[in-house]
Parts: sequence; C-alpha cells; structure tokens
Amino acid sequence: MDVLTAASRMLSSFNEWLWQHRFWLPPNVTWAELEDRDGRVYPHPQDMLAALPLALVLLAMRLAFERFIGLPLSQWLGVRDQTRRQVKPNATLEKHFLTEGHRPKEPQLSLLAARCGLTLRQTQRWFRRRRKQDRPQLTKKFCEASWRFLFYLSSFVGGLSVLYHESWLWAPVMCWENYPNQTLKPSLYWWYLLELAFYLSLLIRLPFDVKRKDFKEQVIHHFVVVILMTFSYSANLLRIGSLVLLLHDSADYLLEACKMVNYTQYQHVCDALFLIFSLVFFYTRLVLFPTQILYTTYYESLGNRGPFFGYYFCNGLLMLLQLLHVFWSCLILRMLCSFIKKGQMEKDIRSDVEESDSSEEEEAGAQEPLQLKNGAARGPRPAPTDGLRSRVAGRLTRHTTAT
Repeated sequence: MDVLTAASRMLSSFNEWLWQHRFWLPPNVTWAELEDRDGRVYPHPQDMLAALPLALVLLAMRLAFERFIGLPLSQWLGVRDQTRRQVKPNATLEKHFLTEGHRPKEPQLSLLAARCGLTLRQTQRWFRRRRKQDRPQLTKKFCEASWRFLFYLSSFVGGLSVLYHESWLWAPVMCWENYPNQTLKPSLYWWYLLELAFYLSLLIRLPFDVKRKDFKEQVIHHFVVVILMTFSYSANLLRIGSLVLLLHDSADYLLEACKMVNYTQYQHVCDALFLIFSLVFFYTRLVLFPTQILYTTYYESLGNRGPFFGYYFCNGLLMLLQLLHVFWSCLILRMLCSFIKKGQMEKDIRSDVEESDSSEEEEAGAQEPLQLKNGAARGPRPAPTDGLRSRVAGRLTRHTTAT
C-alpha cells in the first residue's frame, strides 16, 4: 500500500507540474478562464483522449479497406506482384541475416561460406534473394497508398468545408484575435480529432508498413505532428493548427495518387500527376508555409501578448517541420531532374525510392564465373584439341572436303 500511495503522490505531483498554465497559456492567463460557461465551449486537454479508441477504429477500417477494396482494385488496375525465388533453407545464414545484418561485408561472407560449405558467390546470391523476399510486393504498396489517398482526400475536402467561411483561412493574422479566449466549434473539433487519430494509427502501423528510404524522417514527422496537434489543442491554438493541417493535406493526397498510378504502370498519367504534385508541394511547403504560417506564429502572434514557453515550443516544432519540407523537396527536385533528362518519372517519388527487385549485382554475377573453394574458376572450358574425338572429327572433315 505504501508503494502505491507513493506512486500516486508522484503521479499527482507530476500532473500538477505538467499542467501549469505558464507552460501552455500566455502570461496572466489561467485555466479558469477557459472553463465552459454561458454556452461557450473551449477545448480541454482531456478531450484528446478520444483519439486513442478512434485510432483503433481507423486501423480496423484500414484492414477492411485494404482487403476488400484496395486489393481487388489493384488487381482490376493490373497491378501484378513479381515472382521471386525462394532461398534454400540455411540455418546459419538465416541466423546471421536476422541478428547481424542483411548486407554482410566480404570478410563475413567468406567466413559464412566456409562454415556452410558454399562458395562466396553462392553465399552472396543467398543474401540477395533473402533480401528480396522481405521486400514488399506492389499490391501491398498499392493498398497502403490507396488508404492514405482516401483519407487525405476526404480530410482535405472536409477541412476545406470546415474552414472555408472562417476569417483566419484567408487572413492568418486572425488566428490571434482574442486569443486564447476562442470558442470551440463542433465541426473543427471532430476534424481535428480525426486527423490526430489518423496520425496515431500511422505510428501504430509503422513497424508493419513498407519501410521506405526516408523511414527515419517519416517517424520524426509523425511524432512531431502528434505532439503539435496535442499541444495546439490543449493551448487553444486550433486556428493556426487547422491551417497547418489543411496546407499539408492539399499535397499529400496528390502524392498518394501518384504512387497508386505508378504501381499500375500508367506512365503518362503518373508523369502528369507527378508534375502537379511537385508544383503544389513546392508552393504549399516552401512558399505558403514559411511566409504565412511561420511568419504569423513568429511575429504576428506577439501583437497582444509577450512570448511564453508555448510560443517557443510550438515554433520550434514548426521549424522542424519546415526542415523536413526542405529535405523532401530535395528528393523531389532530384526526381524532377531525372524526369527532365529521361522524359518520364523514374521509380517512385519522395520516399518510395527503394532498391528494385532486379538486382544488378545478380546480373553481373550471372556473367562472372563462380569461384570454387580452391580458387579455380568454374565456367565453360574450351574443347580439347588432342583427344580421340578431335582426331576422328578432323579426319572426317578432311575426307568431306576432298570429296
């Protein structure tokens, strides 16, 4: 009982420290001013707890969508999975693959080859094929992209309908009018809650979804978004938070649409979507976000009140988002350069620049002779010229020529 009592006291003390109004609200503003009264409803931090069960609901909806809609749609559009060779079971190599790494260096390969009684080339081929087995198939990629496309498009349309008649959509400086005494509208609450639940579901699915080249950046992005949304709701920064969400959704659904079409091999449609996505992404993330969002949060937000902890915390996370925007813009620019040179989009865009299933190393290995244990090269040997068959063949040839 003493341990439980001590733990309860520690938790209570931490809770009191965490929710001090000086962390979340401007100077001279307390939580008491944001209590519901006289029909005026304000956001409360505990409201965000509803996002957890809603995230589980979205996960169930996603599984059902991918199985009963995404998969049949991919087959109807002609998405085909590539047939891959299965590696021969080898306990030693499998253990190294799972525990030590997927790409062993040449000294490790030589040691493993000697231990398993294989040649170096056979060991290299085993690891190449084993890596291929773990790569996601096109249908899995298509199903993931189609679910995200459906959500981002629905969220963008829904968010636009919620914010279209709001003054702060057209003039971001209005986000700070009468702040923080801004009432909460039900439509904005449900849209915000749904967005938070979606990003929580993405975090839950991260270990099981396709690992892309920018996996670490995606993890950082999702965590930053969840923290920003939770903080902005608790501090009643819903207006500026809603603008950030809408701006991101405007390009995200185009990205997922481009991925879907790329998997179906409709190259011309994919190229057109890629150009449209690039323009929207550059304009929203590199022009609107810094000139409208960051400008108003850094400068215009200080019009009536001085800076506080939430000011620095929120702006720090928004700046981190902008750095991620610059990182992804560099990837897209690289794709655009390749597009201009070759006349078509190569591979996937942004994070889908994965190693292809056809390995150049394996093609090179097929052309090179396999190395035997004693160092001799195994390959087509020239026919002997001094054997019995050669002498008989020579006599027959001379006899035919004389005749």
